[in-house]
Amino acid sequence: MPRRIMLLVSSMGSGGAERVAATLANAWVERGDVVTLVPTFSGRGECFYPVSDRVKLVYLADMARKTGRSPLAYGARFLALRRLICAARPDVVVSFLTNVNVAVILATRGLRVPVIACERTNPQFEADTRRGLRLLRRLTYPLADLVTVQNQDMVPAFHAMMPGMKRLEVIPNPLPDALVKEAQGRAVDQASRPRLIAMGRLSQEKQFGRLIAGFGPLAAKFPDWELWIWGEGPLRLQLEQQVRDTKLDGRVFLPGRTSAPWDELAKGTVFVMSSAYEGFPNVLLEAMALELPCVAFDCPSGPREMTRNGQNGLLAPAGDWKALVEALRRVMRDAALRRALGERAAASVRERYALNKVLRMWDNLFDTVAPKRERASR
Repeated sequence: MPRRIMLLVSSMGSGGAERVAATLANAWVERGDVVTLVPTFSGRGECFYPVSDRVKLVYLADMARKTGRSPLAYGARFLALRRLICAARPDVVVSFLTNVNVAVILATRGLRVPVIACERTNPQFEADTRRGLRLLRRLTYPLADLVTVQNQDMVPAFHAMMPGMKRLEVIPNPLPDALVKEAQGRAVDQASRPRLIAMGRLSQEKQFGRLIAGFGPLAAKFPDWELWIWGEGPLRLQLEQQVRDTKLDGRVFLPGRTSAPWDELAKGTVFVMSSAYEGFPNVLLEAMALELPCVAFDCPSGPREMTRNGQNGLLAPAGDWKALVEALRRVMRDAALRRALGERAAASVRERYALNKVLRMWDNLFDTVAPKRERASR
């Protein structure tokens, strides 16, 4: 029987949560579910990732305007959210990101609508999360029917920081079917010169400055290799200056954000992830699915789980730059190792993170919260 699913996310920009929201919404509506996708940001914006025409896309800002108040006002959006949920009568509400989760949990009080709140960050590394929001999360998450995190690494921290939650489940991000099909049918599309590829926001936690510094001695030893760092962010000018100062112009490239990340990843020879921490590194998962050999820090959280303790990718101890550079040196000089790592990585993640497998996990979660809606409808 089709379900009525409401999925809420802050925006539909170019972030990882937005990519997963689009993937799930499209998959659910494709199989016959009725899906309402609600970006809750006070502005409107556009969808960076394709969303099916059969998904009902409702911008909360538009709903807030109907209250006669500014959509920038939190109260207007909160009232609009509650009215929207009452009108849609979803079988389940799924929300992504801390601020959205808190708002949804509060807006559904008394409505007897099951709520699954999905955390996308590791609470041990969230300096940007305001203290007030952390307190609200601690108070509201026990009211949700179920809270999900993306990997096992995050479970102990959440139990310690938010006692009293009814249920905490692990559900990973899925690989989009389109990526897997494209990867399986794609001829090798590498660039003319071998490339180290990195991808992510140009911000402190990605440690791209240290990666550029580590590439310096490698560039001298492997004169044909280049380093490409895709992404945008506040450290762009600083990183560009570092490239000039270290005379790595023509060897290190910062081309910005791309609308075709899979195409650019596929041009790489080796993928490298130098992050100090992650929540769930979608780009590492996608690089592995595209059969790239991967080198990453064993940082919290995700790389160890994705690579199966380093069996399907080279892991360096978190923060050990000498070990990371040595791991890069190994794969750069050994084509056979690159092929073996890439083949193992692709076979592993395409099976473990397949969309149909993750959808079954979601169905199991929906089944566990369904009785609440059934009782309310009687």
